[in-house]
Amino acid sequence: MKKLPALALAALLAVLPGCTVGEKTTADPATGALGLELVPWEGGPEYWKQFAKADAAGWDEPEFFPIVAWYNGVSSQQEVDFDKALGINTYIGMPENFDAAWLDANGMFWIGGAINETFTEQTPSWVGYILDDEVDGRFEPAAGRKHLADIAATVPDGLFKYANFTYMVLENDLPVRDSERYVNDFTDVVSVDKYWYTIPHCSNEPYRDVSLVPIAQPECRTASSYGRTMQALRQRDAEDGKLQPLWQFVENMGGTDSEASFSGNIYPEQLRGAVMNSIIHEARGILYFNQSLAGDCRGSNVFRLAQVTAGYCGTEQVDAARVVNNQIHQLAPVLNTQSLDFQSNESIDSMLKVVDGYAYFFTMLAPGAAPGSYPMSLPDGVDGKEVEVLFEERQLRVSDGSWSDNFEHEYSYHIYKVKL
Repeated sequence: MKKLPALALAALLAVLPGCTVGEKTTADPATGALGLELVPWEGGPEYWKQFAKADAAGWDEPEFFPIVAWYNGVSSQQEVDFDKALGINTYIGMPENFDAAWLDANGMFWIGGAINETFTEQTPSWVGYILDDEVDGRFEPAAGRKHLADIAATVPDGLFKYANFTYMVLENDLPVRDSERYVNDFTDVVSVDKYWYTIPHCSNEPYRDVSLVPIAQPECRTASSYGRTMQALRQRDAEDGKLQPLWQFVENMGGTDSEASFSGNIYPEQLRGAVMNSIIHEARGILYFNQSLAGDCRGSNVFRLAQVTAGYCGTEQVDAARVVNNQIHQLAPVLNTQSLDFQSNESIDSMLKVVDGYAYFFTMLAPGAAPGSYPMSLPDGVDGKEVEVLFEERQLRVSDGSWSDNFEHEYSYHIYKVKL
């Protein structure tokens, strides 16, 4: 896990300690377990306690991690059960005839407005409100800010406010102050969409990159670009001296809306890698772009088509989402703790958590690192001699404070558990 740049970190540390979640401080001690520096965060599950609806719905529980389907439709218990089996627990976008009772009865959640009379202020599943999508790409900055402020003023009490922006807010073409205000001034949760595996940008000639966190063309169409999006979004978010949860969009098929710009669908292994790289870079929620608008596997609801269509062309991608989503849910009590700043190897992007006497290392190849075998060192204070590779039914031996493992592809990831 990379540290925040000096200016962004200074903005966080220059304020007085001791404030509550959401105020202008991290209120974190300098060091955590193993004497390692803590990675700045928004507060984890405690963050949700300030929003009455999310708090009452259990979003403040360590076992909860939001995984969102972007536009869906539910009309039967079988469909709800299918979505839950995929690891989906939250929706944004539903048909106008959708009944909130489906959510309330199944422990699922809604972020949006009251789409019909079944949504009231007492609806337990209604926890958040989406202000709008991609305002920065549709308005001039001043008009976009007014638009968001006007909507934010109408949000019912108790709901958190969420907005998604285009990647423009993480580039250098839009004035920096406008990007910072978009990211910081209106929301309690924020995301950016950039579908690195399936948009034409990575193949453009000449290639042009104006990203806040640079992305070289050879590394553009890789899982690491999703992690760099998280890094850049955190830099923007940190500029006001307070942090909010960052969520990440991943396409479950394609990220383009026209045949002219279609370059292919995401592979199942890439989908899993994109999600995990986002997690490694401190994503606190995952949203799936659930539409396929170009190419040979089109559909307005990819998840539902995989359920109801025999031989559906996106079945493998949907199954990949199921696998990685449920890995996230199994590890939610670990993911919902503050990370420690430690790098096992310069060629490996990693996130370190220490929970209940175990160290957990979430690892992938760093941008530009070639697939292959890499040694990984343990920090002082981790004395375990055996490494459990979670979800792979493998054990590795520690020798002289390190172990080695193979990363076969750029999207490969390994999660290690080592006793302290």
